[in-house]
Amino acid sequence: MSTLKTLIFITTLILTLSPVALSRLEAIESVLKRLDSKRASSSVQESAAKAVLKRLLPAYVHSFEFKIVSKDVCGGNSCFLINNYKNSSQNGPEIIIKGTTAVEIASGLHWYIKYWGGGHVSWDKTGGVQIASIPKPGSLPLVKDKGVMIQRPVPWNYYQNVVTSSYSYVWWNWERWEKELDWMALQGINLPLAFTGQEAIWQKVFMLIVIGDDHVKILCMKGLTPVCAFKGSEELALKKVPSNGPLFLGFMIWDLVTRLLLYKLESNSIFIKDVTFMLSSFNFNITTEDLNDFFGGPAYLAWAQYVSLAIPRWGGPLSQNWLGQQLCLQKQILSRMLELGMTPVLPSFSGNVPAALKKIFRSANITRLGDWNTVDKNPRWCCTYLLNPSDPLFVEIGEAFIRQQVKEYGDVTDIYNCDTFNENSPPTSDPAYISSLGAAVYKAMLKGDKDAVWLMQGWLFYSDSAFWKPPQMQALLQSVPFGKMIVLDLFAEAKPIWRNSSQFYGTPYVWCLLHNFGGNIEMYGILDAISSGPVDARISENSTMVGVGMCMEGIEQNPVVYELMSEMAFRSGKVQVLEWLKTYSRRRYGKAVRQVVAAWEILYHTIYNCTDGIANHNTDFIVKFPDWDPSPNSGSDVSQQDNMHVLLTLPGTRRFLFQDKSSDFPEAHLWYSTQEVVKALALFLDAGNDLTGSLTYRKNVLQFLCGAEVSAYDPMLAHKYGLFCWISDALSWSVEILLECLYDMVDLTRQVLSKLANQVYKDAMIAFQRKDARALNLHGQTFLQLIKDIDVLLASDDNFLLGTWLESAKKLALNLNDMKQYEWNARTQVTMCLEENKSFKLTEWRKEWIAFSNKWQADTKIYPVKAKGDALAIAKALYQKYFG
Repeated sequence: MSTLKTLIFITTLILTLSPVALSRLEAIESVLKRLDSKRASSSVQESAAKAVLKRLLPAYVHSFEFKIVSKDVCGGNSCFLINNYKNSSQNGPEIIIKGTTAVEIASGLHWYIKYWGGGHVSWDKTGGVQIASIPKPGSLPLVKDKGVMIQRPVPWNYYQNVVTSSYSYVWWNWERWEKELDWMALQGINLPLAFTGQEAIWQKVFMLIVIGDDHVKILCMKGLTPVCAFKGSEELALKKVPSNGPLFLGFMIWDLVTRLLLYKLESNSIFIKDVTFMLSSFNFNITTEDLNDFFGGPAYLAWAQYVSLAIPRWGGPLSQNWLGQQLCLQKQILSRMLELGMTPVLPSFSGNVPAALKKIFRSANITRLGDWNTVDKNPRWCCTYLLNPSDPLFVEIGEAFIRQQVKEYGDVTDIYNCDTFNENSPPTSDPAYISSLGAAVYKAMLKGDKDAVWLMQGWLFYSDSAFWKPPQMQALLQSVPFGKMIVLDLFAEAKPIWRNSSQFYGTPYVWCLLHNFGGNIEMYGILDAISSGPVDARISENSTMVGVGMCMEGIEQNPVVYELMSEMAFRSGKVQVLEWLKTYSRRRYGKAVRQVVAAWEILYHTIYNCTDGIANHNTDFIVKFPDWDPSPNSGSDVSQQDNMHVLLTLPGTRRFLFQDKSSDFPEAHLWYSTQEVVKALALFLDAGNDLTGSLTYRKNVLQFLCGAEVSAYDPMLAHKYGLFCWISDALSWSVEILLECLYDMVDLTRQVLSKLANQVYKDAMIAFQRKDARALNLHGQTFLQLIKDIDVLLASDDNFLLGTWLESAKKLALNLNDMKQYEWNARTQVTMCLEENKSFKLTEWRKEWIAFSNKWQADTKIYPVKAKGDALAIAKALYQKYFG
């Protein structure tokens, strides 16, 4: 009997749940179909993929054929197919790659380059491309049997963090963006964030709000006194205004209606149908000066506007030149994304508003937020104003912002990012209230786009887990219809939220790699988590995973991490990392080298095996503000109050979880044996001669043949400088291998020396406390010498130069004022955001340090943009100096 009851119960449960599961599946499919309908035509996408090929492999343009196919060919999913081209000839197509979009075609091309051609593609700053190992056109390797089909196990591959635009992209022109978009397509990214230029949209919205299809009727009586307004059929009452003549009337109608329309005041209202004025927009009365106080400088826009932890005004104001340039650039970016078949994610209104709005709309629920890593809570540099989503004004602004984007860019997407609650908790933990806020945020999107889907970073559920308990999480996540919200499990490689939240309580989510904080340069990663985490999440019970993603705060570092993560967008099973690394190193350096294979095995077990869950990295003392008092009577740390006085660090305070407060000394994060990594460096250096030969010799020969100064290998050299630069196999192979190997060697040497400096610093502090002047001087001088030696090392590689960052900022300027502002922004972002202030409770030496930093930030000294010295020789000399 009990068995029968159990059977009946299970049958009932299946019958009950099946429609729910089906409806959820249908909801996601509906979103995908709608987005597919917005894509460019097949011919446009095929041409875009061909253009990627031409920029990457100009000599192979005729070796590949591309074709867009429907998902039906791929079993209903997105995929790419690689086949041998029928009737291939010496000068014609040899390989045909088919894909459901241009992104899939580019991904197929990249897959072929890696696993048949033995090539490698990375960011220029992390070694660039290695394509010399690919056989010549006419001799490309054939694929076996009937070819290869690689399906996406999940539909989306997301890219970017809301702050990447400031840490990495801020000074990019179209030439650099075009390279990034090519890289994105080759990595299979089809859901990229597109935040560039939104300040120009906000300027148009706040200074002239467009209502769209609705119209406003102003009704007046014979005495020419405005008394009542309508939006559509909804009555919006205005206070009765005495008439002072026709000119006064015209001014008052425009000014008062635009100011008070959203108030919905209900005093002294009269309804008389004598005169009707038709308006298509209303003004917020936000001035240019108000927006100057709202926007930060170019290098700080990610914190001044994009997230609810703003640093308003810092580094600003924005010039009209900047606004115009960035809007134009955004249109180029979006156009290329669409040609490639990508779905851009546009920004939406998160609630940040100019301070002036509170004065204009006095009854609006606008709150000034508290301190977020600022100095003395100085109102000049902190505490953004946030409009509560429950206020009707929130919906009006949100609608206007999306409509203005559609007007500028066209109907390019339905997916919008909003992070209203990122490191900014709601005023109450009441689930009902939180649900109403979430519904209001989505309503603002829905009013601007009837098919809107809300994409939200899930960082808040980790960073503020004390607030976001299950009831609060569920209330927010289920405040919108299913399929209308996608959550980014932002830090899934270390702190996956999906495991402890019942798959985000049924909300679709993207398994994301965060990896990098603050654009810091440090070798670090968790390769095992990357190779298995997305698979575990996807095949878990009741999984709602719909994508994978890369959400690093800064790019152009640790290329091995991002190559593996990109592949997970096309892998249905787990990767055997050690075997994968063998093929990775062979592709990256063009051939298998015994010492390099051994070195990568060490790195896999050490640097790229960080399992301690620490949220932030690169805390080495040579890159930290010197703010620890080693005096025996001071305690191990400066006071928390003093810390808040002197430090303004862009990443949120909740990320700094590494400091052991019980320790007698400050501790830099270390998760591996430094002795083992020194062995890996020795192996790299030993392989250096075998891989590269003489750096100076290679460069000199290449410059002689090409008649140009060459510091980085350019696959377009064949077009620029002629045949010799392209067909000299030995030379081109050497240059490509040189760049790939030297980047890794320089980066690894920097890493090893930085960790050595941590120990030397600690030894100096111990000597100080023991009053051992001789030892203190010895360790202190060694520490300073390490800084100088690391500087010489990094100066030998173009990819680590400060001058490149500064010059790219200045190149965007159209006049001297802009140039000065941009350079100050660039200098300040990579040092510290702090001003000398007499009210600070600082010791004299700290004031001197701040003054020194401020002076450097205001300087205009020109730094090199070309490397100096033989990197291999310098690295070997430093190894002998410190470890020989």
